[in-house]
Amino acid sequence: MIEIVHLSKRYGSFQALEDVNLTVQPGEIFGFLGPNGAGKTTTIRIMAGLLRPTSGTVKIAGFDIRRSPEAAKAILGVVPDRPFLYEKLTGTEFLRFLGSLYGLHGPSLEGEILALMELFELEEWKDELIENYSHGMKQRLVMASAILHRPKAIVVDEPMVGLDPRGARLVKGIFREQAASSRVSIFMSTHSLEVAQEMCDRIAILQRGRVIAVGTSDELQRMAGSSDRDLESIFLRLTGGEDVQELIHALRSSR
Repeated sequence: MIEIVHLSKRYGSFQALEDVNLTVQPGEIFGFLGPNGAGKTTTIRIMAGLLRPTSGTVKIAGFDIRRSPEAAKAILGVVPDRPFLYEKLTGTEFLRFLGSLYGLHGPSLEGEILALMELFELEEWKDELIENYSHGMKQRLVMASAILHRPKAIVVDEPMVGLDPRGARLVKGIFREQAASSRVSIFMSTHSLEVAQEMCDRIAILQRGRVIAVGTSDELQRMAGSSDRDLESIFLRLTGGEDVQELIHALRSSR
């Protein structure tokens, strides 16, 4: 379970996050949407323990990321939007190195690495240097590294960026399996409304550092007072972007 309680972050006079409260249940895929600059990346950095909040807490399966960082991070997997990879290592060496950070070693680690390389369709490249991987392959390797230690929660920032349709379908299936079979809590920040609508059990919409709506697609539709079930229309209504969208449609139709 992921618990975000009264989370706030201020940079000088700028309020990046204000009193954010969210809970992600075991086995739930939770979408986190918002316009650019809404505070999504700030939230994820705090959840990963990379940024200290001004106030509030984040708990991973009961462990406070500030008070018990090692315990929280030991059961958390993170997929950043711009991952850093040691490109002079092979895919297998990279996973072996990360496994050692979690105290994994020996035949069980080697078996897990092989299984993940096969799962993410990287087995033919497992002994190739990462610098020779395509962008999509690197993204899949990072996702493999995030579940190597079998975390109880996964935080993902823009999971489908750089993936071709086949890779995106593969990753979606793996996330669903992680949530359904292993009861992993998945917190997914994305700009893709299509991905959110297709994958997420519930969705939170963040605007100017505040959560303005939380619920299933149907619940968000009712909050928006919309007859349209399309998440893009609901998102624009809730964030005040509907007028802009109507103007864009009007300009296109006048050409």
